[in-house]
Amino acid sequence: MENFFQDDKLHEECGVFGIFSHTEDVALNTYWGLYALQHRGQESTGIVVTDGKKMKIKKGMGLVPDVFKEGVSDMDGFAAIGHVRYSTTGASMAYNIQPLKVFFDGGNLALSHNGNLTNAAQLRQNLAKEGAVFTTTVDTEVLLSLIALSARPTIEERIAESVKQIRGAFAILLMTDNKIIAVRDSYGFRPLVLGKMENGWCVASESCAFDLVGAEMVRDVKPGEMVIIDSDNAEPRSMMWCDKLPEKTAHCIFEYVYFARNDSVIDNQPVYDARIQMGRELAKETKDIHPDIVISAPDSGTPAAIGYALESGIPFMEGLNKNRYVGRTFIQPTQKQRANAVRLKLNPIRSVVAGKSVVMVDDSIVRGTTSGKVVKLLKEAGAREVHVCISSPPVVDSCYYGIDTSERKQLIAARCTEDEICRFIGADSLHYISMEGMKRAVSHIDPEGLCLACFSSRYPDNADEVIAAEPKPLAEGE
Repeated sequence: MENFFQDDKLHEECGVFGIFSHTEDVALNTYWGLYALQHRGQESTGIVVTDGKKMKIKKGMGLVPDVFKEGVSDMDGFAAIGHVRYSTTGASMAYNIQPLKVFFDGGNLALSHNGNLTNAAQLRQNLAKEGAVFTTTVDTEVLLSLIALSARPTIEERIAESVKQIRGAFAILLMTDNKIIAVRDSYGFRPLVLGKMENGWCVASESCAFDLVGAEMVRDVKPGEMVIIDSDNAEPRSMMWCDKLPEKTAHCIFEYVYFARNDSVIDNQPVYDARIQMGRELAKETKDIHPDIVISAPDSGTPAAIGYALESGIPFMEGLNKNRYVGRTFIQPTQKQRANAVRLKLNPIRSVVAGKSVVMVDDSIVRGTTSGKVVKLLKEAGAREVHVCISSPPVVDSCYYGIDTSERKQLIAARCTEDEICRFIGADSLHYISMEGMKRAVSHIDPEGLCLACFSSRYPDNADEVIAAEPKPLAEGE
């Protein structure tokens, strides 16, 4: 059934977590790690554990606490990897839930992946001609086939050889019977961090997962790097699988705009600090408006709204109340309910906004549908003016690196001017942060090392051309 209450937001594809320790409860720690990464994917989740001889796997559709409501006490071992998923490639079906697990001539092998492989369809077609059999429709499965078919003597060499054949964005955790191997793409599109426990090591999509399991962040996995963990306390081995790194990295800017948790540090950049600074930059760029109060579209717009208030000296107030208990609904709404769907999640605080000129800060506008409804709600609650300020530039093109972006024709900024968008959403004015202002906000990263393709249509590895040349994948059931 269609979800009529889905946010008008971009969505990250997934998150990964892995742990190696002979003294910790690895399954339970993976559970908590995935819980901390739940914002990166709510569709499905899974955990696989090894005791050195066999692997045990549990996975299912739904949120982490729902899938593992019976607990993980029966999953004994010294290493585990897990996954939370929001699908961008492959059907939303149980057989696509990660981690994926296979048995090949080197023993058991499990895999969790965050990202998107842009040449997966061509690789799948080539492998099928060689006799490979696929049991899922997710792009990542081709990597397992490449590893299994490799003639290299060690698993590390097999993985390196295989990874060199894939293109796109990937932060991958692989687990054999006795080790965990973390691999990051050569551009560093998707985040991947290494953490140390008292007796053991962790790898995760974001550092916030380490706080929940009592681990200390050590460093980011480098673009083009493979990290091998096979000991509780010995330093993980490192090798560069990439023979030649690109001239520049391409860290996803949307990690800092929206995807990552406020309490994470990604590629040495504190996420919260970047969002506060985006709001400050917005305030500097919109000195021609003079509101009474600053509010946010909660929760994702709140740090930037605070930054806006700090820079402008205009008080920040909670003008919209968010219902945090709204989840998926499978109840068919009436037309009236459909029209009021946004009120299920957001409702104005009338005493705060009535009679006020309001700046509402949000992180992005994708299709414009939700923004228009929120502006209408604020004006119905008595707001005299509503000025919408966005802490990212207009989203004008699709992402091919593991973000669920609408088709270009559905992106309002791809077909409308800013004035037209302003009229569409019913705002008194609309202001996007400039590209340069956003870059300045991410102060710990070289601005030339960011992927800005969704704003600029310039893809670091020509992903748009690769996708266009890919054979069309078979539809479900073909």
